[in-house]
Amino acid sequence: MTSYAPRGPQDPQQPHPDRRPDADAPEHLDVLVVGAGISGIGAGRSLRLRHPARSFAILEARGASGGTWDLFRYPGVRSDSDLYTFGYAFKPWRDRESVADASRVLSYLRETVAENGLDAHIRHHHKVVSAAWSSATARWTVRVERTDPATGTSERIVLTAGWIFCAAGYYRHDAGHTPDFEGRERFRGRIVHPQHWPEDLDHRGKHVVVIGSGATAVTLVPAMADDTAHITMLQRTPTYIVPVPKEDRLARLLRAALGDERGHTATRRKNIVKQQLIWRFARRFPTATRKLIRATNARHLPAGFPVDEHFSPPYAPWDQRLCADPGGGLFKAIGAGRASVVTDRITTFTEDGVLLRSGRELRADVVVTATGLDIQLLGGMRLTVDGRDVSPADSLLHRGTMLSGVPNLNIAIGYTHASWTLKIGLLCEYVCRVLAHMDRHGHDTARPESEPGLPTRPMLDFGAGYVRRALDRLPRQGPEAPWATSTSYRSDRRLLRRDGIADGHLRFSGPATRTARRPPV
Repeated sequence: MTSYAPRGPQDPQQPHPDRRPDADAPEHLDVLVVGAGISGIGAGRSLRLRHPARSFAILEARGASGGTWDLFRYPGVRSDSDLYTFGYAFKPWRDRESVADASRVLSYLRETVAENGLDAHIRHHHKVVSAAWSSATARWTVRVERTDPATGTSERIVLTAGWIFCAAGYYRHDAGHTPDFEGRERFRGRIVHPQHWPEDLDHRGKHVVVIGSGATAVTLVPAMADDTAHITMLQRTPTYIVPVPKEDRLARLLRAALGDERGHTATRRKNIVKQQLIWRFARRFPTATRKLIRATNARHLPAGFPVDEHFSPPYAPWDQRLCADPGGGLFKAIGAGRASVVTDRITTFTEDGVLLRSGRELRADVVVTATGLDIQLLGGMRLTVDGRDVSPADSLLHRGTMLSGVPNLNIAIGYTHASWTLKIGLLCEYVCRVLAHMDRHGHDTARPESEPGLPTRPMLDFGAGYVRRALDRLPRQGPEAPWATSTSYRSDRRLLRRDGIADGHLRFSGPATRTARRPPV
C-alpha cells in the first residue's frame, strides 16, 4: 500500500482529530468528492463555504477539470439549456449569449475553481476504483488508481473518508454508445463517435452522414454544414426540435438595471419559472404542444418541406427531452441546402456510405455515430457495505441523492426536464445540512432505510434511449417523498432545503450507539 502526499496546500486549519500521525496509515478525509465537473466543483464550493474546517479532496480521473465540458471536443459542442440556470446561483453568467459553447462554459467553471480556492483540493489522474464501508469504524476505505501523466504508469493508493459525494455524472467517459451496424468493416471512409472526436479529422469538402437525432446531432449538423460538401442527419425516429434565441434580451435589460448579481438572480428565477411552465403545459396539453412545435418548425423550413416525416415524433412532447436549436441553425442549414434530414433505417454500410431500408444509398466520406451515451453510475466504482456488494439497482433513492442501505454516500443526479445544475445546487446544500446535523448531535453515520415491500418504479420516467438501455442498472424510486424522484425545482426546494433532516427514513448513529451495541467480552 502506498501512502499519499497531498498535491498542494489545504485550507489553513488545525489538523483534523481523525488524522493519524502514522506516515504509513492512509490519508483520511472528512469528505471525498468524486469528479471535478460542474457537480464536483459545486460540491467543493459548498464545503468550503459551509464547512470550512472539514478536510476534503476532489478526485478527478482525467487530467483536467470541467468534466463533460473538457471531454467533448466535437464541432459546435454547447449547452442545451440557458447558462442562467445551468450555471451556478452564486456566480453570475456575464456572457452575451445565454446558450453558450463549451469553451465559454469551461472558462466559467475554471473561474469558479480559481475564485473559490479549489485548485489545491483537486487531484487529477485519480480514478476511484472501489469504496468499502465499515460500520465498525464509520469510514469508507477507498482504493484509487493514480496515474503519473509524464510516464503513464499507475499505482494503487488507499484513502479513508467519512463521506463520499459522488459527482461523476451518470455516463461513461471512456466510451459512448454505438450500435452494431452490419457491414461497417467494408466502409472505406471514417467512422467517429462524438464523445471521442479525433483531432486530425478534416471534414472540409466531404460528404458527412450524422447518425442520430438527439442534441448532439442537432448541434453537429449546423456546426459542420458550412465546411462540408453536404451533411445529412440520418434519423430512425424524429425528435422535437425547437429553435430558441441565442441571446436573452430581458436578461441584458435586468443586468443593466439591477447589476450583475441581482440581474443574474432575477433572470435565473424567470427562467426557472419558464422551464417549469413549458414542461407542465407540454405534459398537460401534449396535442396543443405538438401543434405549436410543428407550426414553429414549418415557419423555419422551406415551403413544401415534409415536416411530418422528419419533425413529428410518434411520442408526446417531453416523453424525451426537447432539443434546443440556438438561432435556428439547423433549420437555416436545411433551408440553404447545405444540410438535409433523412428518416429511415440502416440496412448495411457499403464501401461508399450506408444503404437504407428504403433502398436509397447515402454517400459518405465520414460517418458520425451520434447514437447516444452509455450510462454508468458512481464513476464505475465498486461499492461494498460491511463486505456486501452494493447494486444500485437494488436500492431506492432517498431525496434523490442517497442510496437506501448505503451510509454516508450520495450521488449527484440533476434534472432531465430542466437545467441539470438546478438540482445539483440543492443537493450540495442538502448534504451540507446533513453534515451539520451530524455534528450537532454527535453522529458519524447517516443511513437511509426504506420500508420493506414498498412499491417501486424506475428512477427516471424518461423515454430517452440511453435511459431505457440502463433501467435495469439504475436505482428505483418509491411512490412518494422522500423516496420519489421529483422533477420539480419548487418541490425539491422544500424537500431538500426546508424540510427537516431527521425524517424517520434517514437513520443516524454515532460512537455511543456502537459502544452500546458492542457485546461484552
